[in-house]
Amino acid sequence: MSGSQTAVTGKSASIKLGDGSAELPVLRGTLGPDVVDIRRITADLGIFTFDPGYGETASCESKITFIDGDKGVLLHRGYPIEQLAEQASYPEVIYLLLNGELPNKTQYEAFVSTLTNHTLLHEQIRNFFNGYRRDAHPMAILCGTVGALSAFYPDANDISRQESRDLSAMRLIAKIPTIAAWAYKYTIGEAFVYPRNDLNYAENFLSMMFARPSEPYKVNPVLARAMNRILILHADHEQNASTSTVRLAGSTGANPFACIAAGIAALWGPAHGGANEAVLKMLAKIGSKENIPDFIAKVKDKNSGVKLMGFGHRVYKNFDPRAKIMQATCHEVLKELGIKDDPLLDLAVELENIALNDEYFVKRKLYPNVDFYSGIILKAMGIPTSMFTVLFAVARTTGWVSQWKEMIEEPGQRISRPRQLYMGYDRRDMVPLDRRS
Repeated sequence: MSGSQTAVTGKSASIKLGDGSAELPVLRGTLGPDVVDIRRITADLGIFTFDPGYGETASCESKITFIDGDKGVLLHRGYPIEQLAEQASYPEVIYLLLNGELPNKTQYEAFVSTLTNHTLLHEQIRNFFNGYRRDAHPMAILCGTVGALSAFYPDANDISRQESRDLSAMRLIAKIPTIAAWAYKYTIGEAFVYPRNDLNYAENFLSMMFARPSEPYKVNPVLARAMNRILILHADHEQNASTSTVRLAGSTGANPFACIAAGIAALWGPAHGGANEAVLKMLAKIGSKENIPDFIAKVKDKNSGVKLMGFGHRVYKNFDPRAKIMQATCHEVLKELGIKDDPLLDLAVELENIALNDEYFVKRKLYPNVDFYSGIILKAMGIPTSMFTVLFAVARTTGWVSQWKEMIEEPGQRISRPRQLYMGYDRRDMVPLDRRS
């Protein structure tokens, strides 16, 4: 199958309830498990399905990303993540996720030119930053500022026009690194650094983060390559919590800036976007290499309540395909920077060695995941932990925008409206205030 449309398998799932019954069609995608179409179940049987967290429910049809957690597979438009991370630039992946195919040279050059020309922010947006406290979390600044972009681009409200959707997509993906870098600069009291048209996407972000007006800044190519890979590896990850939030908000017809701000808010939750930050906090809590044996013993003790952060993955049951690339990138960065006396990084390397060789972790397939290595890389590059989730949002904006566009452009698209299993009171009559005991 090409993935151009959903296939009806010819099979059906039979459900009987009392005197009623329903034949539910079984659908088959390009890859992955078959799906039972339950859209007629309420009309035929008068019941809803119950799936808290949507863990077993396909909420949409998509052609963008496919994950097979058991086999450790992650595909973007059919391309393995390993190939994209090793061979592609981040703008190539942006083009791929948005348009379905990799660009040729002419398309790439035109796309990068357009992307580059949208990196600047409206000068009045600078005033927004002065309204935030200096100790505001960068995610709060990012979420608020991205949502406020709709006030500067009212044409984005017309999502019925292809040109409007495409322009909003470019604006969001191009401007979010500038907003993110300025959020960081604002919290540390340094001058904002404007984007440079002579730098690529990853280089530009590093420049806006670390350059200063008082001296020239040269981007380290090893760090730029690492940042390019980090952006690619976090670009999209199927229907996760933040992506589903973007789709849910987008189904109402809300403008794209509001939808992406909603995604940023969902990503902010520690159970979603804060995993690599949690790795650094865990390492800080361990303290030194001498404390690792005691820490490992507590991890193995189910009653201790101690969790090993950055190892294993809820989706990937065997290995995270992104982790192998991040592992190599991590060691490249540490070698390039010559970091030998940072206790947290030394601790991370030691913990990695133990986890890769300890039978307890190997047997349970608790390998270091992408969050473990990306946390170490960002720490080594001088990016504070408060910016980790912000960087995640910068990369994931491409996926969010692509998923939003796909949903809006789907024929018959309608507002999302989940159901519930109500467990509250049955109908009851109100008692006036003066008669209540």
